Amino acid sequence: MSLNGKRVAVLVEQKYEELEVWYPVYRLREAGCEVVLVGPEAGKVYPSKLGYPAKADAAAADVKADQFHGLVIPGGFSPDYIRRSEAMMTFVRDVCAQGKPVAAICHGPWVLCSTTALRGKTVTCFHSIKDDVTNAGATVVDREVVVDGNVITSRKPDDLPAFVVAIMDALRKG
Repeated sequence: MSLNGKRVAVLVEQKYEELEVWYPVYRLREAGCEVVLVGPEAGKVYPSKLGYPAKADAAAADVKADQFHGLVIPGGFSPDYIRRSEAMMTFVRDVCAQGKPVAAICHGPWVLCSTTALRGKTVTCFHSIKDDVTNAGATVVDREVVVDGNVITSRKPDDLPAFVVAIMDALRKG
């Protein structure tokens, strides 16, 4: 079943993990989904940890949660920068509040620590942020992918195949 007609935002900021942005972007596009790279500034190029460019299609301040069917939050060091942008955080909070699929991988759940999305959820994440995620109200388990309600989480790039399948399943159900 294709994802034609579905629209997903993928957050971009500097020092993102390359695979955690581009693997979901290309897999979702292959399935017919419209993918929009959302950053603090539209048209700005955000370099990955290794310098690979990701140009934001839209600014977080200019998009609304109701324009999207889901959200992907990659890891790397970008979550630390994403959390510094009130527009990015407002967008994330609004998508969470609407109950749409919110997928975060590796350090991505760090962004969700600044929302109420993790309270009472079972999730997974990169081991170094386990305490932060626990303090945000989640129960952390060590699995390649965890789906709890609208929150989808994975630990690391090796988990990307299962992570993207879970995203696609959630979008098809939604």
